[in-house]
Amino acid sequence: MTATPEAACHELLLRLADRLPDELLWRLRDWLAAGGRAALASTLPKELLRNRIGLTDDEMELLGACAGAWGAAPRLLDAILPAVGVPAVPVFEPGEDVPPDPALLSVLAIVRDRPGVTELRQAWRVGPHGRQRVVILRGGDHPWEITATAQRILRAHGDRTPCVEVLPPNGEPTPYHEAAIIGSTALWRST
Repeated sequence: MTATPEAACHELLLRLADRLPDELLWRLRDWLAAGGRAALASTLPKELLRNRIGLTDDEMELLGACAGAWGAAPRLLDAILPAVGVPAVPVFEPGEDVPPDPALLSVLAIVRDRPGVTELRQAWRVGPHGRQRVVILRGGDHPWEITATAQRILRAHGDRTPCVEVLPPNGEPTPYHEAAIIGSTALWRST
């Protein structure tokens, strides 16, 4: 199991990519990096219920390890639905903005010196609401802090709902992240 409540929350929010609305997910990730434990413990279970998102057993353990540890109401945690089926995986495409735009250059300037970060990729998720940039990073200490920093940079450059996925250096990506990696462009790798 994941070592800290913050790491558990980061992993759960990774697994909820494209299951929770982008408008909500980036905010939850920002709260995690800012130490907003009470806000996360209160909001995350309610939003899972409001959006009728079911969780697997592993995801329920992660929710208990973070929101439960931070004081979420047990009745809310018990009301979370079990996962049914496998979520659909969206279509990703690499996009055409090579060389990277100023937003990605700013993200690169911040992450390339972070210990453990090994890669920066970009994909565009194509869906019924248009195209959404998805920035994928691999590795790094305190990935929730890297996520929030990159999100803030993207918001400063005009992205209203930044999608930043900081994946562990090893391990199996979710089907969503695997599709994003396959449909992405590699922009930087550490030497």
